[in-house]
Amino acid sequence: MAAKANVAAAEADADAGEDAQPQKRLPRKLMVIAAAALLVVGGGATAAYVMFAGKKEKAEEAKAGAPLIKPVAFLDLPDVLVNLSNPGSDRAQYLKIKIVLEVADQALIQQIQPVLPRVMDTFQTYLRELRPTDLEGSAGLYRLKEELTRRVNAAIEPARINAVLFKELLVQ
Repeated sequence: MAAKANVAAAEADADAGEDAQPQKRLPRKLMVIAAAALLVVGGGATAAYVMFAGKKEKAEEAKAGAPLIKPVAFLDLPDVLVNLSNPGSDRAQYLKIKIVLEVADQALIQQIQPVLPRVMDTFQTYLRELRPTDLEGSAGLYRLKEELTRRVNAAIEPARINAVLFKELLVQ
């Protein structure tokens, strides 16, 4: 019976020893991955906070009376009617265009008025050289706007316009 008691005591000690061992620690790679994930999540949260805080400040500025759209002025130009260059055809084609200039302010309109004949001349000479195929599609109209803007700015230098706008464009 003493032997049985010794065996039982030994088993109890073994069980106590297993309980007394410290629990296994997480592997080092897992700890590094967890730390990196926390940094990414924390960085993302910080970035989101900064972005939304900036939007909130802009919204508060807008409510405070800061204009969202800068005021501009518009100058209507006389209608332009030109025949297009069409060397291979015996039929004449015409371009009728109504143009508006977008300028930064009303004072700039006063500077443009005296040189308006020069602006109209540059339009006429350029538009007469266009072929009907030059005006096809939105890309053609975009190129036309850019070229007319460049020519207006060259004619009224040192003043500058913001854009050339089309009110009407008819190819016939």
